[in-house]
Amino acid sequence: MLRKILDFKLRITAEGKPLHFFRPLVSAIDTFLYEVPLRTERAPHIRDALDLKRWMVIVIFALLPCTLMAIWNTGLQKVVYTSGDFTLLDSFLEVSTFSGYFSFCFSEGLWKSIVFQGLTTFIPVLIISYAVGGFWEGVFAHFRRHEISEGFLVTGILFALILPPTIPYWMVAVGVSVGVILAKELFGGTGMNILNPALVCRCFLFFAYPAYMSGSIWVGSNPHVVKESLVKMNQEAEKAPWDAFSQASYLGRVNSTTDVSRIHIDTIGAQLGKTASLAPVIQKYLKKFNTRFGLNYQLGNMTPRELQNFLTAEKADGGLGLASDNFGSAIEFAQLKYGNGNFSNGNLFFGNMLGSMGETSTFAVLLGALLLILTGVGSWRTMLSVIAGALLTALMFNFGSHIGLEQGAWNPAKFDLPAYKHLIVGSLAFGLVFMATDPVSSPDLHFSHYIYGGLIGALTIVIRDINPAFPEGVMLAILFGNVFGPLIDSYSIKRLRRARRVRAEKALQ
Repeated sequence: MLRKILDFKLRITAEGKPLHFFRPLVSAIDTFLYEVPLRTERAPHIRDALDLKRWMVIVIFALLPCTLMAIWNTGLQKVVYTSGDFTLLDSFLEVSTFSGYFSFCFSEGLWKSIVFQGLTTFIPVLIISYAVGGFWEGVFAHFRRHEISEGFLVTGILFALILPPTIPYWMVAVGVSVGVILAKELFGGTGMNILNPALVCRCFLFFAYPAYMSGSIWVGSNPHVVKESLVKMNQEAEKAPWDAFSQASYLGRVNSTTDVSRIHIDTIGAQLGKTASLAPVIQKYLKKFNTRFGLNYQLGNMTPRELQNFLTAEKADGGLGLASDNFGSAIEFAQLKYGNGNFSNGNLFFGNMLGSMGETSTFAVLLGALLLILTGVGSWRTMLSVIAGALLTALMFNFGSHIGLEQGAWNPAKFDLPAYKHLIVGSLAFGLVFMATDPVSSPDLHFSHYIYGGLIGALTIVIRDINPAFPEGVMLAILFGNVFGPLIDSYSIKRLRRARRVRAEKALQ
């Protein structure tokens, strides 16, 4: 029956018919549901079941774990942060194990609210992204007189997944319009774009409306409601200074001010029960501080108020000279570095954190990566080289942070973040699997994939650690790699030709 309906619609939208304007849309529905009725008339004849439609559908399947996680985690964060109940949020922030996480989510039927809030936050964004992106695809397909490509199916869902949950609906429409038109259609459509369209959508919004794309915008659907809820919870909690609730993303904690140094984080780490590599240096200042004020502070055994006094006191008095305004940032960074409470590696890996809706879960990303690699749709060489480039660059920053005055004690703390944490915080994992491997905007040759991926990984860490204006870095790094993709391929082709010429000369000798 479905086949008959589609055949009828194809007939009434044929060229010369009154409804021929809708031909691309009907044809797109037909090719989405059925195999494209095309046959090769002459050689070469290549038998392969993987056409463009199936290629894109495989990517959609690979994105399903991230989509489900986007709905679940967005709903969970919204329920907790908009509750106005500080005991609920405090209990949530204390979760550090899987058993505790599931006990929290499924207690008293909380999972129903989580699913409902997640669906009502994510699905409208996805629908708008598809509707507006599909509209522009249809317009250009009509005037070019060709069928609508399935490429917008991937672009639409990728764009929705890399947006913050508080994004206004009109901004979703503007962003996807700019990305589809400027990044893809003006270059000729699917398969002709130089830059990744979904990243161009987000890049435009990031620079055009920075207030909506960075800062405290990572939870709920209405920032004002969340802010009022946080104010209420903080007033009721009456907790220690470092336990004030906020909605900053975990990656924002990584990009802390350069005023927060290694010695500040090591001092806080000792208070959290961690080994302080700078203990001799800290003890020197602490001894001077105790002598100056007649106190008996002990490293690792201070009250919250004593710790704040020591960290923020002037260096001339034996303190560590941390600005009072940065004390909270230092506490947050230390909790992230040492995996304290809600900042545990398990939470970070499985996505129990604030961030863009579909990018938080490294576990969900790995499930998608496995499908892309097994089907050959995604390049494992690109993925591996991005990871290698990021880890090596992060390790170089780690090494450099220990060089300098007093064992590098006064170097920025963010340089000393464990290298592996860059892979489970932020959207590096999502970007390297679904964005960097885009077959159109990335290089073609295998050797090029290694250079291309390594460049993206290294540049991501450089941007994260050095440029405070861009705490993420993955978006700009991938777009930068897209621009240099043709140049990298050109170099690889020359290298390949030289290797073949050398082999041929040896064979003739």
